[in-house]
Amino acid sequence: AGPAQPPPVHAGPPGGRPPPGRRHLPPHPPPLRPSPCPALPHPPGPRLSAAADHLRVYVYAEDEVDGLRALLRGRDGAVSAATCLKGQWGTQVKIHQLLLRSRYRTLDKDEAHLFFVPSYVKCVRMTGALTDKEINQTYVKVLSQMSYFRRSGGRDHIFVFPSGAGAHLFRSWATFLNRSIILTPEGDRTDKRGISAFNTWKDIIIPGNVDDSMGKVGRLKLVELAKQYPDKLESPELKLSGPDKLGRVDYFKHLRNAKFCLAPRGESSWTLRFYESFFVECVPVLLSDEVELPFQNVIDYTEISIKWPSSKIGPELFQYLESIPEERIEEMIARGREVRCMWVYALDTEPCSAMTAIMWELQRKVRRFHQSAETFWLHNRSIVNRDLVEFRQWGTPVPLP
Repeated sequence: AGPAQPPPVHAGPPGGRPPPGRRHLPPHPPPLRPSPCPALPHPPGPRLSAAADHLRVYVYAEDEVDGLRALLRGRDGAVSAATCLKGQWGTQVKIHQLLLRSRYRTLDKDEAHLFFVPSYVKCVRMTGALTDKEINQTYVKVLSQMSYFRRSGGRDHIFVFPSGAGAHLFRSWATFLNRSIILTPEGDRTDKRGISAFNTWKDIIIPGNVDDSMGKVGRLKLVELAKQYPDKLESPELKLSGPDKLGRVDYFKHLRNAKFCLAPRGESSWTLRFYESFFVECVPVLLSDEVELPFQNVIDYTEISIKWPSSKIGPELFQYLESIPEERIEEMIARGREVRCMWVYALDTEPCSAMTAIMWELQRKVRRFHQSAETFWLHNRSIVNRDLVEFRQWGTPVPLP
C-alpha cells in the first residue's frame, strides 16, 4: 500500500457520524468509583458501575493469528483446555474462558479498549508440547501479525502468566511486553532473576488457582518447629502415595483445626496457602517477604491477615500469635469471610468475584489515546506508520522492536 492521502477535514453535524476519512474512536469509559472493601455492604468487592458498561475487551481467537493455537494447544494441537485447567497454571484457562463469556467482550476490534491474547504456555511447557525456544519464537511470530499491538506498542494488550516464573516463560518479554498489561499472581522475582517482570504501575496481581503443592526452605523451618512444639503447631507429614497418603479432604480438615494458618513462600514468593486459609476460616500468617497481594486498591490486608518476617520464624512467632485476643482473631476471620469471594474465578456478572475485580482493575488501565514509537498521526486523525501507510492498510508481519 502507498502513502495515505489525507482527505480534507469537514465539520460534521453535532452528534452525527464522523466525516469521511475520520476514524471512529471508541468512547473512553468514564472512571469507576469503587468502594473500598472495609466499608462495603454485602456482598463485598469492587463494583463495576453502570459507566463501566462502556469498557470493551477483544479476545483473539486461536485460529485468528498463525501460531496462537500452538501457544494454547502445543505444536501438535494435542493439549486440551481441560488438561491446563488444573494446577497453578489454571488461571490462564479460567480467565480466557470467562472473558469469552464476559459482558465486556466485543467482536469489533475498533470498538475495543483492550485486547486479550490467550495462551496456556505454562501448561504447554510442562506437558512438553513446546520447548522454551519454541515458546519464544512462537510469541514473536504471533505478535508480528498483530497490527493493533503495533499501533499501541502493546500498551492495550493483556497477557496472563500464572506461575512463579511469570512473564519469564517468554524469554524475550522485556523486549516485546515491557509496555503490555500482565496478569500474574507473582510479584517481585529479583530473588532469582536479575529483573522482575512485574511492574506495579501497569500490571495486575491476580489470585492464584487453588490447586498445587510446592515446598521450600521456609516450610522446612516450620516442619522442624512443629517437632519442637507439637502442641502449638500442627504440621502433618505429607505422603503423596501409599496407604498413608494425605488427601486434599484430610489436608483441609487439618487446616480447619487451626486459628492461624502459616503460609510460607514456595518456589517463589506467592503461596496458595494464603488463599486457602480464607476458605477454611483461619487467619493467614504470611511468611513470604517479597509477596505481592491482589486488589490492594480495595482490600486492607491488615484487617484479614498477618505478615511476619521470614527471618523471625521461631518461638517468638508463637509468643506473638498467643498474645492476640480471641475477639481480634474472630474479627479477622469474619472480615476474611466477607472478601474471600474475590479469590473465586466466576463470571464478571457476579457482584463479587476475581473476574469482577480484574475487570475493575483493567478499566483503570484504559487509555483514551494509543501511540508507540512507530505510530504517527495526521491532521485528519489518520493513524500512519513511518512510510505514511494508513493503519488499516498495514501489512503483516509488522516490524517489532
